[in-house]
Amino acid sequence: MPLKSPLTFINLIQRCVNLYSKLPDLVLKLNKTYYEEDLTAGLSLLIAMASLAQQKEGKVTYERNTQMSININNGAEPIQHIRKDKFELNFANNQMVWQQLPEDIQEEPVSNGGMVFRTVGGGGDDIVFIDFEKSRKVEGREFGDKKFIVTDSIRRNNWRLSEETKTILGYQCRKATTERIAKRTTMMMENGKMERREVDDTSEVVAWFTLSIPVPAGPDFQGQLPGLILEMEMNDGKMVYRAVEVKEKPNKNAIKEPTKGKKLLPRNLVQSASK
Repeated sequence: MPLKSPLTFINLIQRCVNLYSKLPDLVLKLNKTYYEEDLTAGLSLLIAMASLAQQKEGKVTYERNTQMSININNGAEPIQHIRKDKFELNFANNQMVWQQLPEDIQEEPVSNGGMVFRTVGGGGDDIVFIDFEKSRKVEGREFGDKKFIVTDSIRRNNWRLSEETKTILGYQCRKATTERIAKRTTMMMENGKMERREVDDTSEVVAWFTLSIPVPAGPDFQGQLPGLILEMEMNDGKMVYRAVEVKEKPNKNAIKEPTKGKKLLPRNLVQSASK
């Protein structure tokens, strides 16, 4: 389907056109025309154009702040709890690995009636491996002493690009929003024991991505935007990822599929983990 405002590039290689400097305007133009008719094709075109920019490999450290409401099963008001942890993203050669840095987990102890307890998050060995070229996702998940390997394709959301921009760690970033329909983890106190439950949840996702690093990587929504996600907010700000450091050299030895664990389909993970 032709663009309403055709874009023409002449002697691109011979004249060494700096395409990256034009990308923000092209994003807006596509957002107002082509995106309305074919969002998927528009994002693919942006990814192809962004690939002419510079950095295509690196290592990023993210900090995640999570606000949780812990319900005590006695009619009392939920207890508000904040958990902080860090994650590391390595990407190179159209692949990436995302994993938690367990030594950086921080949280505020929760107290109620003289009891003090801490929440338990995901396994410290959880890994997400993505092969962007094959649109393939492999997760290594840990629940207690159980380990699972979950393989899936990259699932794409419908993103809306905004004209808003801001600078994160020296990179110009553009705002994109989508809706996430998924499961949300909530903590419940039953019979003196903390239980983690999954409930249906629909929330708006706000992502800030940069075309300076034309790799569709980042937290949670990999393979969907034409640049690296440096900040992301979900659940009305109750969960926020922020990049705190970007390095040009990745740990390439870390970029490999997880292999230890029972192989499962995504729909069977929660049931198998609870057994």
